[in-house]
Amino acid sequence: MRFVWAVVAFVLATVLIGAGIAQRTVFMGPSSQQTAVEVEEAAPFVLLDGDVLRAHPGAQTLLIRGDGELFAAYGRTPDMKAWLSDSEYNSVTVGKDGDLDVELVKPEGSDEATETEPTPAPTETPAADGAEDAAAQPAGRNPVGSDLWLDSFSDTDALIADNIQIPEGMSIIVARDGTADAPEDIQVSWPLDTSTPLAGPLMVLGAIVLAAGLVLYVLAIRHQRRGRGPRRKGPGPLPVTEPIDVGALPPAEREAIEAPAADSPRSEEGATDADDAKATGPKAEMRTAGSARRRRMLALPALGLTALLAAGCSADSWPQFGQGSPTPSPSPTVIAPENQKPPAVTEAQATRILQEVSTTLADADAAMDLELAKTRLDGAALAARTTEYALRTALPETAPPATIPTDEVEVVLPEATDRWPRTVLMLSKNASDDTVPPVLLTMTQQDPWSTYKVTEIAEMSAEAVFPDVAAAWLGTSLVPAESAFLSVPPGDLAAAFADVVDAGDQSPFSGQFDELSQNLATSIRDSRNAVKQNLIDNNAAETSATAFDMIPSDAPPVSMTTLDSGAIVAVSVIDTETVTPTSADAVIRLGDANPQAKALTGTAESAKGYQTNYSFQLFFSVPAQGSTEQIRLLAVHQDLLSVEVIK
Repeated sequence: MRFVWAVVAFVLATVLIGAGIAQRTVFMGPSSQQTAVEVEEAAPFVLLDGDVLRAHPGAQTLLIRGDGELFAAYGRTPDMKAWLSDSEYNSVTVGKDGDLDVELVKPEGSDEATETEPTPAPTETPAADGAEDAAAQPAGRNPVGSDLWLDSFSDTDALIADNIQIPEGMSIIVARDGTADAPEDIQVSWPLDTSTPLAGPLMVLGAIVLAAGLVLYVLAIRHQRRGRGPRRKGPGPLPVTEPIDVGALPPAEREAIEAPAADSPRSEEGATDADDAKATGPKAEMRTAGSARRRRMLALPALGLTALLAAGCSADSWPQFGQGSPTPSPSPTVIAPENQKPPAVTEAQATRILQEVSTTLADADAAMDLELAKTRLDGAALAARTTEYALRTALPETAPPATIPTDEVEVVLPEATDRWPRTVLMLSKNASDDTVPPVLLTMTQQDPWSTYKVTEIAEMSAEAVFPDVAAAWLGTSLVPAESAFLSVPPGDLAAAFADVVDAGDQSPFSGQFDELSQNLATSIRDSRNAVKQNLIDNNAAETSATAFDMIPSDAPPVSMTTLDSGAIVAVSVIDTETVTPTSADAVIRLGDANPQAKALTGTAESAKGYQTNYSFQLFFSVPAQGSTEQIRLLAVHQDLLSVEVIK
């Protein structure tokens, strides 16, 4: 019966192990499902709506094939359409039946868009050489490097963007260089659940049953050997025997029969001892050791098979327990205003843009390439860089400007808007060098095709306290220059601070600015007094006159709201220093202590004098109207703007 149970165990083990292996092989379905985008009319761009990638659950994989350079990027759908508003592209969306709809979109003003209107007869217009070819074949706009993209991918001949999860409101653009037709071999795939939680348990259970069958088989063989083999049918009946009369036998035979009887006690004892010796001798020990060894050898394959099957099963082959969705930790509740616009950039996007700005400016500073600097600077920041490059050209020993630190971006405050221009305020610092002050700056993007350019930049004081601002994912709004909801309207802030510098305590705005602002104003007045003292020391006070004046620059203020109903306002002012002769016979000479003025004017003296302009880029925290707080200075940066000969 043990053989029967052993065979049953072997059969059951084979079925269980085979079923587990089959789930991971022949019965295992595909690991992903794919959808191909079929483009009928070629265009430079393909816009995949986010619904196309979210047609099935799971992370998406985008596969693009084509010759040459391939490019893909994703961003907000309205931003994508704004960037493509003047280009021809294929728009891919999900139809009502679930199929992909591909539509060729023409830019406004194209032939298809105006075919119902009468077309005026063309008139010949003289053009320069090559202008007709340029008009007939306009250069495309390369999507590589645009600040609108949240992330981008590029490769040659084949591009694979895997494990992407496009949220709602996002789309993907596919292109080459903006001029050549976009690749048409585009596929989107989603992973399928190929987990087989019963495969592992089935194979382990089969291994256990197999081990049990081996044990039953060993026990059956052992039982058979102990039973001396199978029993056969015995011999037939023996004839009746008669007792032997030993006395009637010859003496020799009688002695032979009676001799063993006399020695029977000793013989039986000897036989017993011999049997015991045989039972406990070396051969018996070898049989015992051999039986134990055979049992171990039979058990090892079963244990090894179990371990092999368990090790070959991945996590998908086992049931997963305790994998419930994690409970989110509580976070502060932020109530967004109704009809809240999306932030201009995400935190990761702003950080990437800042790194690109810093790298570009570092390259421009090293080569003193003003055209390259113009791609990332504007306004007061660009004017200051222009003067610095001129000085470094004339005076090579002039130190280059410091680079923008990007190690740690502490604040990203984007404007919440879906229009252009867009503004972002950022605070970054150098994490490895505490001597480098944090940098506060504003960046503006004028239109969808422009890059973000730094307009104001200044170093933040260690004593300054940055106000509480909205989270980067929420964004904030710009305050109009004439807003009356602040203690000083942003449009009047530069003039108010300039009056504090010029008039000192006599200014009506003096009490509205904090101690840091007052210290800055005092240092500016001290530098003016130093200029006057220098004229006195050089015996030129009687033949020359000095005048100082601080005025707001032409750049409009940038004001962004804070959580306390105040605003961070960035302004720039120009401090003018004029030195003129007091008589017709006197001239103003530039001494050796003023090489910068000589380098910028190219002169050593002037009969009518010189005017030196300094630029101050300032960031203030302005409280709300009715607040008892003062206007706090956050950051300041001073540059020599120009030196001019008075005509």
